[in-house]
Amino acid sequence: MKKKVVVTGMGVISPLGNTVEDFCASLKAGKSGIGKITSFDTTDFDVKIAGEVKDFDPTVWMDKKEARKMARFSQFAVAAAAQALTDAGLMGETDAEGKRPVKSNVEKTGIVFGNGIGGFEVVSESMRKLFYDGPKRMLPLTVPMMIPNEAAGNASMMFGTKGPAYTQVTACAAGTDALGQALEIIRSGRCDVVIAGGTEATIVPFAVGGFQMLKALSTKRSDDPEKASRPFDADRDGFVMGEGAGILILESEEHAKSRGAKIHAEFAGYGSSADAYHITSPDPTGEGGALAVKSAIADAELKPEDIQYYNAHGTSTEINDPTETKVLKKVFGDHAYKMKVSSTKSMHGHCIAGGGGIEAIACILAIRDGFYPPTINLDNPDPECDLDYVPNKAQYGEINITASGSLGFGGHNGVVIFRKYKG
Repeated sequence: MKKKVVVTGMGVISPLGNTVEDFCASLKAGKSGIGKITSFDTTDFDVKIAGEVKDFDPTVWMDKKEARKMARFSQFAVAAAAQALTDAGLMGETDAEGKRPVKSNVEKTGIVFGNGIGGFEVVSESMRKLFYDGPKRMLPLTVPMMIPNEAAGNASMMFGTKGPAYTQVTACAAGTDALGQALEIIRSGRCDVVIAGGTEATIVPFAVGGFQMLKALSTKRSDDPEKASRPFDADRDGFVMGEGAGILILESEEHAKSRGAKIHAEFAGYGSSADAYHITSPDPTGEGGALAVKSAIADAELKPEDIQYYNAHGTSTEINDPTETKVLKKVFGDHAYKMKVSSTKSMHGHCIAGGGGIEAIACILAIRDGFYPPTINLDNPDPECDLDYVPNKAQYGEINITASGSLGFGGHNGVVIFRKYKG
């Protein structure tokens, strides 16, 4: 029998709030976190809106000196991990060096984070200094701040964990894949506890400019940004960049029960696949995405009709939304029209690798509080997207099993399933 894995802690930094309860309240209210970009001058950009994290002070969660050594994506991850460890009752006391060692066997406590692009703001600033001022004026910590693995490295140092510390880099699927890898590490017995999820900080000129050149981002609603992210709507015109981190504390059921931990949900299954099709576009047949969903359902030892709510990748792009609808119909058949499907990206934007962790938390909150997060701005449904996408307002009811899917550039597909914990 597979070792049962449970969720005992959650932490989030997002455009919808920097605590789990603020995030949850925003989901229930159908609140948009999309607005005008404030972090840089967008005069020369067609794209002028994004889902920025607001009022984020890293020193609430870490020493000021340590924060200065981290890129923004690392700060997000460490802050969300600190929240999650506190929620799980595993946060240690601050020591003389400003570290907070976990209250668990550090050799059997691991970290798996997903990240897509690392510290782009650090890359941009050092490149500017290199070209205009010469190499000796570059930021001294350019390399250790910019590389994607440093979020996991910084978290390991902050919390004193000595188990495996990995980074998944599968673009938009990276946060979901990180959760899946963490699930397998615990099932194998290698770790009792894994801090897992995704983090991203993409609201910088280099990243926004790059996605703009791909013609992937919304540009039509710069004067009404809250209406710009509109998954499954016929009037969508591209995705809206987001940023943030969603981190879970995963434990073996045995370990969690032995210490009397509060259990939020069971992490029941994970599936992944590759499209083998295109560097940016999903396979229009939906075969790759369907394989990942089927694999997750099989891993959880469930039937398709057991899934009550599916948090879709739902990017608000011309190709993704109908393709994902096709994926769900392939897997669920008639049940696709009976289950609830929504895209919380309509509210927080596309947080790239951070999305997998953030959206997993949305699924767990849906189980905890019995609500289906809405897809806001769904005013004129695309005829090709004809499922129940929970339009505009949250709906309520008892929920036992949820799933979340992520589709990454390069054809990476990841799906996770959570189930109400019944002991």
